[in-house]
Amino acid sequence: MTKAIRVGNTTPERMFRDRREAGQVLAGLLQAYRDRPDVVVLGLARGGVPVAWEVAAALHAPLDAFVVRKLGVPGHEEFAAGALASGGRVVINDDVVRGLRITPQQLRDIAEREARELIRREAAYRDGRKPIDVAGKTVILVDDGLATGASMFAAVQALREAEPAEIVIAVPAAPESTCREFAGLVEDMVCASMPTPFLAVGASFWDFRQVTDDEVRALLATPTTKPTAAPAETPADVIRRVAVDAPAGVPPREVLSELIGDARVVLIGESSHGTQEFYQARAEITKWLIEEKGFCAVAAEADWPDAYRVNRYVRGLGTDTTAEEALRGFERFPSWMWRNVVVRDFVEWLRAANRECKADGRRQTGFYGLDLYSLHRSMHEVISYLDKIDPVAAARARARYACFDHTSADDGQAYGFAAAFGAGLSCERQAIEQLVDIQRKALEYARRDGLLAEDEFFYAEQNAQVVRNAERYYRAMFSGRVTSWNLRDQHMAQTLQALLAHLDRHHDSPSARIVVWAHNSHVGDARATEVFADGQITLGQLAREHYGDDCRLIGFSTFTGTVTAASEWGGVAERKIVRPALPGSVEELFHETGRPAFLVGPYGDAAAVLQTVRLGRAIGVIYQPATERHSHYYHVRPSDQFDAMIHIEHTHALEPLEVTSQWKAGETPETYPTGL
Repeated sequence: MTKAIRVGNTTPERMFRDRREAGQVLAGLLQAYRDRPDVVVLGLARGGVPVAWEVAAALHAPLDAFVVRKLGVPGHEEFAAGALASGGRVVINDDVVRGLRITPQQLRDIAEREARELIRREAAYRDGRKPIDVAGKTVILVDDGLATGASMFAAVQALREAEPAEIVIAVPAAPESTCREFAGLVEDMVCASMPTPFLAVGASFWDFRQVTDDEVRALLATPTTKPTAAPAETPADVIRRVAVDAPAGVPPREVLSELIGDARVVLIGESSHGTQEFYQARAEITKWLIEEKGFCAVAAEADWPDAYRVNRYVRGLGTDTTAEEALRGFERFPSWMWRNVVVRDFVEWLRAANRECKADGRRQTGFYGLDLYSLHRSMHEVISYLDKIDPVAAARARARYACFDHTSADDGQAYGFAAAFGAGLSCERQAIEQLVDIQRKALEYARRDGLLAEDEFFYAEQNAQVVRNAERYYRAMFSGRVTSWNLRDQHMAQTLQALLAHLDRHHDSPSARIVVWAHNSHVGDARATEVFADGQITLGQLAREHYGDDCRLIGFSTFTGTVTAASEWGGVAERKIVRPALPGSVEELFHETGRPAFLVGPYGDAAAVLQTVRLGRAIGVIYQPATERHSHYYHVRPSDQFDAMIHIEHTHALEPLEVTSQWKAGETPETYPTGL
């Protein structure tokens, strides 16, 4: 009967930062062997040795290398016909030998060549030390992963001849079928993760650089048997000790002041587009940034024309008389992202604060959008602006933008599909020509009526830029997800730079400072997430690259609660239950601290904990609990993704301004009716 496989308390696809972290995870699964005098740890050289060192150090067990050499097929050396292990044990794959008609002489030549390399490596690694005697011992055999398992099989067969009491195999990653096969051959089988589908061992590691002979030699010379004075803190213990209480998600002012410093750009995220506490905490932090740090603009993950209507309202301009009225421009799905009670209250606060600033002669704070979905709306705004100041230019703009008339006025995707697949015209040339045309008239238009006219020109110019970039974006939607994502975040970064430059034009000192509101997936640095390997970039990454130390990235997280989200694109807003975070996630780590709300940054003792690659949850405007792992999680390295994270253990759904009966009813808990 096949013995059970022990797996980690993590997701099957867990990623590891590097081999050292993988060893630390394995050590946690092997604690039953800690401080036992009969335990020996052997690392398969070379890749298994860094993993094995962490295991041996945690268990206080002696460490040695076990060398296995693959017997490659002639002409195709990467394909194994067998393996040669320490002690001279040879294991042959008879099916491969027969199928490829490898002769006995060819096998002898291959084995002799690999035996010479095996002897060289053993001598180089041990530096004159004798191999550890494993007779009668419990041997934990560690590698950095298994694919076919040929090398590990050779190692097990060779070890059996040395008569150990038990053999334990421990690996960070392997296919479930391989783990089950070895579970029937050894006394204990530990697989930290079993990815499905299994692509390659290296796919489970962030850093899978080749291990050198010098690294192996150094690790084997570093003692692992010295016991620690006391049990080490768990990662949750470390976070609990260093985190700073942040009631309702708002850290103490002195902590915020130290975090922000003199940064000009502060990006504040959210791990969902529909969580009340994220919006409230972000609004309170923003109020402090405006009042205490002199921030003069809020730039949101919102469409440029809709946000500019709010901008006019908060500055005492335009025709809207209430915040709710000013927010009516946000009609496109998902309207609740901006048409909600928290944003409404913040907009009213900002208008009142600006009224005081105007009376005192101080700088007012504006509200702007960074997004590019408003293709047709922005075209309309460009033409409306030109109608007022240059009818001839307006006629040219109408003629150019008429190219887009063959698609629905509210459906950029329809235009993109038609243009990408030849079912309609591409309007790229016309969008570029109109942007260039309006930029040529910049000085003439902007200087007609002073600063107010300059603001209105900037608004129109940015709308023309939105049309140009949105046209590219919608065409790119049908050529690849990463391409369209990158165009969108590049547009947001470009708009942010343009906004800073515009706000600085008539204010010599102090320089403009902007707070950005966007989702964690935009605010976080892509280089610290798994999507970077696909070529994806983010606004946070671009901001760090452009502004350096003048930039701060702050993320939010929650463990469970409710959220406002739809079940499909364009669907109605629902109040959905957020499932408890998955094992192996950042959210689970923060939950294990037992603290209700706190801020933590990658400093001091927390740095090492937050360096660990974990899952991170991202709920957008759609939430699909049934496919949560694949729909809403990706691997992240929190220490490099954000400058600080704010965790709120239990959160509630964001309240829309238009509350439907479906939202009020909420989602029925999965425990219904027993959970009532």
